[in-house]
Amino acid sequence: MVQPEQILALAHSQAAQAGEQTLLADENIIAQVEFVCRNLQNRAGARLLLALLLAKTHRPEVDIRKPYTEIGTPDSYSGRSYDESYVTAFISAHRLPCNPTTAFLTPALRNRNSVLTPDVDLVGRPPILYQTVLRLLDAVYRGAVESEDLLAETIRWLLIVRDEREQRTRTLLAGLQSSGDNLPLSVETIIRLIEQHLQQPRASRLPVLMVAAAYEAVAALIGEQARKLYAHNAADSQTGTLGDLEITLTSDEAVVTSYEMKTRPISQEDVEQALQKVLRSPGHVQHYVFITTAPIAPDVQKYAQLLYEHTQGTEFVILDCIGFLRHFLHFFHRLRMPFVEAYQRLLLAEPESGVSQPLKEVWLALRQATESDGMG
Repeated sequence: MVQPEQILALAHSQAAQAGEQTLLADENIIAQVEFVCRNLQNRAGARLLLALLLAKTHRPEVDIRKPYTEIGTPDSYSGRSYDESYVTAFISAHRLPCNPTTAFLTPALRNRNSVLTPDVDLVGRPPILYQTVLRLLDAVYRGAVESEDLLAETIRWLLIVRDEREQRTRTLLAGLQSSGDNLPLSVETIIRLIEQHLQQPRASRLPVLMVAAAYEAVAALIGEQARKLYAHNAADSQTGTLGDLEITLTSDEAVVTSYEMKTRPISQEDVEQALQKVLRSPGHVQHYVFITTAPIAPDVQKYAQLLYEHTQGTEFVILDCIGFLRHFLHFFHRLRMPFVEAYQRLLLAEPESGVSQPLKEVWLALRQATESDGMG
């Protein structure tokens, strides 16, 4: 029997050789595959297709619409196993624009045991994406298209989308390099850039990257460094971290400062939860900092300040996101451009689940426009 890795390798080879030429005859199915692969709002649909088409190609006897062993019929199977065991590595190896984690942990697909027929409401967003995926699965079930052909066509579209994105990024970066002789951006111009970026849709990951970039820019000076960032959707309880960003001394692995970022007002309950995490921590956290893009309630700020004595020396503070950035950039004025470069580097390296490709391109376009206008 041909193994799943070989099936994926063959499908990738067929897709790469086809290039712009479709591998299918049915124009309606081709349009549906393109829609799923190009959907900007949700990348789980394309990953789901890869996993289920791989399973059906590997085991022709299964019903592609039954990717849950809990269904209990002989033709059911574990779609998540194919997803995690084979699709993850394949996506990573070829830099495909899909979710970096299994589609079966998304709200639409987890905790299910039903047959995925076209009339099933997966309660996912956007609904049309999941409806389109279900129609494609039904087409395979009805024999309107072979799973191996649809798998190769799905990969072909993902390669097209990947190459288009990478070309746009290269073009934008080239525009930035051509303006490299301009006067360095001023602090207030950099702040305006970050503010504009934070105002974009689905920008909740950006404050984390902003603070991480600040520490990266000054690590050699202050003797502190940020730990490696975890995925945007990873819970603190899963990772064992205190917050979104942990800071250690460069000479020690113990966490001295923890940052937690919110795009809503900080509540007293948020502070209480942070307090419990600090009390459970084996080390001595000296500083727990909330960064928010929303207004700060004076009573919550006052409550946070009262915890210093209760914790025997841990300061809790709530800071405005832009206020933090303004103070940092003026204090380390000569390192403002290393900060910008660090922010951009972290941004472009962030997985799709944390920062979407359009949000990355918005930053590059904003920066290019600003530097081209000579707004130093």
